[in-house]
Amino acid sequence: MALKVAVQMDPMESINIAGDSSFALMLSAQARGHTVYHYDVGSLAYEDGRITAHAAPVTVQRVAGDHFTMGERRKIDLATDIDVVLMRQDPPFHLGYISAALLLDRLKGTTLVVNDPREVINAPEKMFVLDYARFMPPTLVARELSDIREFQKKHGAVVVKPLHGNGGKAIFRVDAEGTNLSALSEVFNQTWPEPHMVQPFLPEVAEGDKRIVLVDGEVSGAINRFPGEGEFRSNLAQGGYAEATTLTGREEEICAAMGPELKRRGLVFVGIDVIGGKYLTEINVTSPTGIVVIDRFNGTDTPALIWDAIEARHAAM
Repeated sequence: MALKVAVQMDPMESINIAGDSSFALMLSAQARGHTVYHYDVGSLAYEDGRITAHAAPVTVQRVAGDHFTMGERRKIDLATDIDVVLMRQDPPFHLGYISAALLLDRLKGTTLVVNDPREVINAPEKMFVLDYARFMPPTLVARELSDIREFQKKHGAVVVKPLHGNGGKAIFRVDAEGTNLSALSEVFNQTWPEPHMVQPFLPEVAEGDKRIVLVDGEVSGAINRFPGEGEFRSNLAQGGYAEATTLTGREEEICAAMGPELKRRGLVFVGIDVIGGKYLTEINVTSPTGIVVIDRFNGTDTPALIWDAIEARHAAM
């Protein structure tokens, strides 16, 4: 059955089609005969019980510089005009993101939203992961400098990162002497109202920071990411590079532990991060990436698996 799919995402002009997961999902939807619309989250609106957006039909192709053709933009009703909404705008996870998710949650029972917007609110990347603390490195979530300093003295070199950051941005390594920890804490406190996440620096990052993708709770593939020259962050967005990989026994245990819960929550497309084959650091549910590179290495078709799951969920509504 052909579906009408609205993709809530960043401007089509700005995406890098070589690695963009949303673009890959749009290509796959189009290949299945689904009609695809694009809209910006800023056009979402509520009035008299209706959730609307200003959307345009879009046709995509993997041609750099000529990767999409967009039709006339018009106001659509996401309950009556659309079967599936993909919530794919990039984080950060802030009040704007939460507000949009709460609006989309009002479509429940009429339009399938992926990932489930209420569960996205309930599962921010660096908070949801605390449910699986047994797989994590020692972790502190705090704002008070004395707490952070005490943790740093206990563990030596640490990594400090924004609780709701994304893409490896604003992640700092503090050496074993705690150099500049006070100044860094001041900057973080002035920039973000929430507490911050602090973890020991893991030398195992040299063995890779693995991105594992789960589709409806099942592992679909993985890549191992390594820091680029002069970096300790392995995010591809920060100059890291990727290699093909398989899962360790510990990683299989992690995925098995969380898979049923992801499926129950309606978190269809999830990317988790594991350092050194054993330390779980994040569960990415807002706008996961990595499937293009995974498929390139493994010869798989992760977008097809995601659409299989979406179509099955839609048919069951």
